[in-house]
Amino acid sequence: MARVVDATKAYGSGGSEVRALDGASLDIPAGQFTAIMGPSGSGKSTLMHVMAGLDTVTSGQVWLGDTEITRLQDAELTLLRRRRIGFVFQSFNLVPTLDVAANIRLPFELDGRRPTRTQSEWIDHLVVSLGLSERLTHRPHELSGGQQQRVAIVRALATRPDLIFADEPTGNLDSRTGREVLALLAEASRTYGQSIAMVTHDPIAASFADRIVFLADGRVVDERPRSSAEAISSYMLGLEQRA
Repeated sequence: MARVVDATKAYGSGGSEVRALDGASLDIPAGQFTAIMGPSGSGKSTLMHVMAGLDTVTSGQVWLGDTEITRLQDAELTLLRRRRIGFVFQSFNLVPTLDVAANIRLPFELDGRRPTRTQSEWIDHLVVSLGLSERLTHRPHELSGGQQQRVAIVRALATRPDLIFADEPTGNLDSRTGREVLALLAEASRTYGQSIAMVTHDPIAASFADRIVFLADGRVVDERPRSSAEAISSYMLGLEQRA
């Protein structure tokens, strides 16, 4: 679904050059929930940004499906992000002046189109599944943090994008609500075949993923199948001690 090949992202030049990515290569398979982890400064956020077309690589290739996005112009990247990528952020990023229904339909409005009948039925299904039916006319400030993040998840899933990026999606939630949100993301992958790439520092969050990829010094250094939070935490501790 997404692929990064020998990606380098450098800032500065000469003796002051800093490499946030240093030959990183990674595949995100279709229909899989992948967690991306690493010590602070390992390049995980930069990797997500270049994969999502939010930033460019200094060298290397980035693909979304059969499209090499490193060759796209800004207008083409904007259209690709709007139609093929969904985002779930730590800060929810809901528009405060819009109610829940309008926030969910915002990707369609920005693209100058209305949901088709099939897409509207899909949105209705998500709204019911995530318990938001009684909240559609509420604005974000009238919702709990968990409800706001559920709205963000429905918005991300609404257009059935090829890939969803989740950037520390539980960072502003209490532990119980955070687990509920992670279970929803895992269910979206298992039930709907949604491809998800989640950047996180939290071993508990990563334990919900099908696969955990570890970064260090701008490179992918290891990956593991679904693991317990304890096993992930132990591995991360070793990475940080070697950093």
